[in-house]
Amino acid sequence: MAQTRAGRAGDAVRARGLVRRCCAAAAIVSVAVLTGCGQSVSGTPVAESTMSVRAVAGALADLLPTPQQFPDRYPAVVLPPQAASAAAGDLDGVGAGATVSPAACAPPEAEIGAEPAAVAVGSDDANRSTLTVELARSTEVLSGLRERLRGCERIRVGRAGADSTVTTVLDEFVPSGADDAISLRRRVIPDVGGAGLTQTMQTSVGQIGDVRITVTSMTFGGGEPDTDAVAEMFETTVRAVHDS
Repeated sequence: MAQTRAGRAGDAVRARGLVRRCCAAAAIVSVAVLTGCGQSVSGTPVAESTMSVRAVAGALADLLPTPQQFPDRYPAVVLPPQAASAAAGDLDGVGAGATVSPAACAPPEAEIGAEPAAVAVGSDDANRSTLTVELARSTEVLSGLRERLRGCERIRVGRAGADSTVTTVLDEFVPSGADDAISLRRRVIPDVGGAGLTQTMQTSVGQIGDVRITVTSMTFGGGEPDTDAVAEMFETTVRAVHDS
């Protein structure tokens, strides 16, 4: 992307408040083999950690959907690296530099030397909503994230003198196409600021090899996330990663 476009992307995000701690996630599926009494299983056992390191070819920035692939109602920009890092950190309702209680619920830190996340954000200003697609490298199997979220349905987050409550509920629905996937609903409720600043997110997270795909629709106030847009962009992104 040209520098001028990156600048416009950063300005657009700041103007819309997308990087205002919003916008806003393993390797492939772990396998459990269940056998009955007296039944033998052929083959060589493979450790989950070994299975989790399959690398997907191609740079994340090249696998990311283009702004033209977003729904028309979400004019989109690809974020420059620094803004992408901030936006990616906010999709979990925590963000960089925050304190989390219980401490065990804090998201894992980015792996040192890992390829920077690639993020594209579309915004619907009329409805105060955003649609974010993030691609990141991860060697954590998605089942690790799933189990962590099950034990962290309600957490307290403090950052820059502001406290909030973050609730996360896993959906029964699981999006298809990836090696493993989950779907969740998340709310970030600030202690101060009123209902209009409450963030509600619908997120689909998928894993293909070492690429983690996170697609999030986020609204402020009482609006409902756009689940159709999440499904559309998740399918588009999964196809792009599979075809790499």
